[in-house]
Parts: sequence; structure tokens; C-alpha cells
Amino acid sequence: MDTNELAAMLNLSASWVYREAAKQGLKGYKLGKGRNAKVLYKKAEVHKWLEQQRIH
Repeated sequence: MDTNELAAMLNLSASWVYREAAKQGLKGYKLGKGRNAKVLYKKAEVHKWLEQQRIH
């Protein structure tokens, strides 16, 4: 899924995803170089990350 899809799924802004996701432990896959690079996320990894964020 791309950044906008992830942002919609998490109910957060795309700018939050670009700025904070990696800091929070959610790593993406960068395709391309420079400012025009596209960042994609694997759905299974997103779901796993969400489970890790769960408050017990």
C-alpha cells in the first residue's frame, strides 16, 4: 500500500506517515531516488506493527 492508503487506514495525515512512521518503527520500502521516490508498505507488516502498538 502507498503512503496515502496507509494514512487513510490509520486515520492520520500523509505528512504524519512521512514524518513519523519510521520513527515509530513502521518501515517502508523506497522505490526510486530523491524527492520523487515512492514509499510502499506491506499490509502484513502494517498489521503486525499495529498489534505491537496495542495497549494491554
